[in-house]
Amino acid sequence: MREEFERLYTTYHQQLFQYIYYLVRNRQTAEELVQEVYIKVLHAYETFEGKSSEKTWLYSIAKHVSIDWIRKQSRKKRKFEGKEFEWSEREFEIQDKEPLPEDIVVEQEEMATVFRELKRCTEDQQQVVLLRYVQGLSITESAEILGWTESKVKTTQHRAIKTLKKHLQDTSSLREEVSK
Repeated sequence: MREEFERLYTTYHQQLFQYIYYLVRNRQTAEELVQEVYIKVLHAYETFEGKSSEKTWLYSIAKHVSIDWIRKQSRKKRKFEGKEFEWSEREFEIQDKEPLPEDIVVEQEEMATVFRELKRCTEDQQQVVLLRYVQGLSITESAEILGWTESKVKTTQHRAIKTLKKHLQDTSSLREEVSK
């Protein structure tokens, strides 16, 4: 069991951390939640039936742990502050070591705009965009993680892209008007 657990950890730890980080927008919280995911994996591994891939099983656990945390935070905020949970801007890390500084600034601004507009999408649309485009998962894997049909993932993805495009166009139009 120990070797299997270490293999799962080594193989999926970074991907799960990134996925959870996108959801909770806090590095320390994401680290804690990844630990919670692996604790659940350790306790539940014997009952894993293999009906889905281990990857989608792990993502499903990560999704549920993250959503539970978000709901808990939302309840706390409503109770004490009267505010809803809000997604914050993502800290961007540039993977490529060679781009020019101007290219980096443009890329960061574009990504910040996309993530800012993504906040205006529904939670379901945000989940699909994160799983499909940020995490690079297939429609089938995304459907298994979310507990949806593949058709619902495709429909939600289509609507998310349409919504994002509209918001990005609106933002672009507004910037053009301001700069005149």
